[in-house]
Amino acid sequence: MKTSALSAFALAVAVAAGIQVSSRSLTVVAVDPAELKSFKPLPRIIASDSNPVTEAKVNLGRMLYYEPRLSRNQRISCNTCHDLRKYGVDGLRVSDGFKNQKGTRNAPTVYNAAGHLAQFWDGRARDVEEQAKGPVMNPVEMAMPSEQQVLAVLKSIPGYVDAFRKAFPGEDDPITVENMTLAIGAFERGLVTPSRWDRFLSGDQSALTDAEKAGFNQFIQAGCQTCHAGTYLGGQAYRKLGAATPYPDASDAGRQQVTKQEDDRMVFKVPSLRNVERTAPYFHNGKVESLNEAVKEMGKYQLGRQLREDEVDSIIAFLKTLTGNIPAEYVKRPALPKSTSGTPKPSVT
Repeated sequence: MKTSALSAFALAVAVAAGIQVSSRSLTVVAVDPAELKSFKPLPRIIASDSNPVTEAKVNLGRMLYYEPRLSRNQRISCNTCHDLRKYGVDGLRVSDGFKNQKGTRNAPTVYNAAGHLAQFWDGRARDVEEQAKGPVMNPVEMAMPSEQQVLAVLKSIPGYVDAFRKAFPGEDDPITVENMTLAIGAFERGLVTPSRWDRFLSGDQSALTDAEKAGFNQFIQAGCQTCHAGTYLGGQAYRKLGAATPYPDASDAGRQQVTKQEDDRMVFKVPSLRNVERTAPYFHNGKVESLNEAVKEMGKYQLGRQLREDEVDSIIAFLKTLTGNIPAEYVKRPALPKSTSGTPKPSVT
């Protein structure tokens, strides 16, 4: 039975029962298929021609992702700032690193990040493989003093010697920093979180409620899709923060720090809206704690619009459909191989 016939049938039943029903309560919200063309469902895995994903590589990468011995004090791992149980974030404005040093930007979620055009807010790493090396050597984050120290740790642990051989068969010396980043990247390429939005894009009209469909329509009407479209609803372009109205916090020059071009001042990678409901606080500085305020600020600074409260609520109803399922078994913390007497000791200095 078609929707119109169902509505007529429901109205007839209600009238026969003596129930007063407004025509508005039977309205079915429609989404223009043309507005969906710039959105695509998530892939099962975010593939890479330069880093083919294998089971052995993923298994190694999972261990390395959770490995605190890759930090100077042997207390910090990738998962410390990108907690896979918490949608890939730590919930802090900026993360705590070695000796409780503070980062300068909010740690973005690692979920679905492998599909972005680049990594970090300023795009200074081309992919998740290159990104994986940065925090390990960063003196504020994991603070390993040298690549040689990283390799000394890994080569001193028989479990890692075996795992690297399996992940990179045929190599005479498979334990390298490059292979470490390839393994972590391979694991991160499986960190995808399909949601009801993906079911809707695949043709399941019942995956979204009328209120959520209306929220998508409001999202489009406001102009949010200008930056937040595609598979990841973002992550595919750089934009100036404060395009419509100057952003009040200009302390971070953004991408200009990478390109040295004046036109890139206050330009940042557009964040993905996947799981945005669960990844507060927001923006590069982590200064906005609520999704309601984040939507309002984007309306003001990027679109030049003062969004009404009902418009904000409607957009948020749609954004919540982007909250996906954490792949619990895939991200389950593995047993890490044991240290030996030759494993370098942690340092707190």
